[in-house]
Amino acid sequence: MEKIRCAWCGNDKLYQKYHDEEWGRLVTDDNTMFEFLILESFQAGLSWITILRKRETFRQAFDQFDYKKIANYDENKMEELLQDTGIVRNRLKVNAAISNAQKFMELQKEFGSFYDYISTFTGGNRIINRWKVHTDAPATTELSDKISKDLKKRGFKFLGSTVVYSHLQATGIVDDHIESCFVRNQI
Repeated sequence: MEKIRCAWCGNDKLYQKYHDEEWGRLVTDDNTMFEFLILESFQAGLSWITILRKRETFRQAFDQFDYKKIANYDENKMEELLQDTGIVRNRLKVNAAISNAQKFMELQKEFGSFYDYISTFTGGNRIINRWKVHTDAPATTELSDKISKDLKKRGFKFLGSTVVYSHLQATGIVDDHIESCFVRNQI
């Protein structure tokens, strides 16, 4: 019997693996939170499958998404990244990754962790939606609007409301698995 999944992952094996094993599962550790922030910010204007296919190269290029290292990248490292054909080579997004790593650590100092920061908006609760089909899920919500606005005020870049909502979904802060999806019963 075939598993029922959220339709957005289609028949692509990489997409299905990501859907089945990661998407919508609660993440509380800062390393994974930051990885998704980087990937989601690079995804802006592109498809998520494009980023997933480049994920391992991103991981290598960005020192395993170590935000402490990324925060200290210099011009030479930035130029090296811009020459790496395995990632999205966009100067503004590379600059944003470096700047966002610095801002990420500032949030940690203020709140203890990025998850704790997000929890100030959610009360520490997961948002579990009940969609019949994946197209019922919105691209943005009042929550993603608030978080995006606050992140921008704090100097983060490439984290508009749509990107923030994608991040909330990816990290399981928001569970948007459709009601019939087999993953919903696991988490």
